[in-house]
Amino acid sequence: MTAGSALYDRGLARGLARAERATKLRAFALTLPLLAFLLVTFVGPIAALLAKSVVDTDVARVLPRVTAALRGWDGRALPPDSAWNALADDIRDARAEGTLASAATRLNYDVTGYRSLMFSTARRLPDRIEGNARETFVAIDPMWGQLETWGALRRAGGPVTDFFLLAALDLKRDAGGRVVPENEDEVVFRMILGRTLWIAAVVTLACLLLGYPTAWYLSRQRGRKAAVLLFLVLLPFWTSLLVRTVAWVVLLQREGVVNDALLTTGLVTQPLKMIFNRFAVYVAMVHVLLPFMILPLYSVMKAIPATYVRAAASLGAPPFVAWLRVYFPQTLPGIGAGALMVFIQALGYYVTPALVGGADDQMISYFIAFYASRTINWGMAAALALILLIATMALYAVYQRLVGIDRMRLA
Repeated sequence: MTAGSALYDRGLARGLARAERATKLRAFALTLPLLAFLLVTFVGPIAALLAKSVVDTDVARVLPRVTAALRGWDGRALPPDSAWNALADDIRDARAEGTLASAATRLNYDVTGYRSLMFSTARRLPDRIEGNARETFVAIDPMWGQLETWGALRRAGGPVTDFFLLAALDLKRDAGGRVVPENEDEVVFRMILGRTLWIAAVVTLACLLLGYPTAWYLSRQRGRKAAVLLFLVLLPFWTSLLVRTVAWVVLLQREGVVNDALLTTGLVTQPLKMIFNRFAVYVAMVHVLLPFMILPLYSVMKAIPATYVRAAASLGAPPFVAWLRVYFPQTLPGIGAGALMVFIQALGYYVTPALVGGADDQMISYFIAFYASRTINWGMAAALALILLIATMALYAVYQRLVGIDRMRLA
């Protein structure tokens, strides 16, 4: 190769590289508005909400002196006199400024009755403490003489906390800072998370058992019949989720259509309880999520040549063996994609269990909404949302490990 040819090749390579960079920059510029929109309207608000699960600044902002005084406290005995005097000064200032409510509410999340304690103490605290501050506080309320009362103050010192995340896992820190289990009568969130995962798994399995033969039948149809059947599968998407859920309330209630039909045919002698229980939750959720299982399966099955199964049969394989060893493995990407879509959506369901389920059938999303809208405990709502997000990402990681996202794209 001559020197001129080598220079030409290098120049051509640099030119191609510049052209490729220019193409990538143009593509990035075209997608930049969409990326900015997603960051502002989707990623930003979610990140801000999740940050509240670890950010804790209310108490330190309202009670700065006692927060600083407790940073070096070991929690083994009541704090020194400086902490008591600092607390007295902070309570007086907070009451004068009208900011005591936010700190009292945050402390009440940790220890029940703390809000009442703070306000009663603020009312009865003298303008100037004569003598020992510790004796003054204990005389106002004996609760000030308990280590747990001061432990809650130190745990709320922020600015970063694990209080909400631990509470979402039914754990807490004691006055000494050790992580310990929550009291037995207050353990609830691990049970709710387990219930959520169980309901989502049962709904996913039911959708698979119903959706697989339906998708197989759809994939074998041709022409107008296939179009009509596919239209019927897509038809529920044109109806509001709320309307579909309320329709099941009408169908399953004690005087509903299903009970009337059963009584008319003589199959039962009295109405069955089919609403406001787990059965109603399963039925309504399967009805809503079934198309998300059928469509990925249908797209995969439609692409499988029928000649494969016929070839297996021609080689002597019985129909079931031909299906199990030839047809079924090729549908695994559709099964994985459908199961992933159904399970992830089922994890975050709120409206359907709230309308057709009972008190013991509510999923974790119900409690996220409860803390966000009713008790205005954004930290707890964010912690539960973060746990739900972690569960979703763990499921995605398992799917990626077992099936692979590339195979899902083929679905």
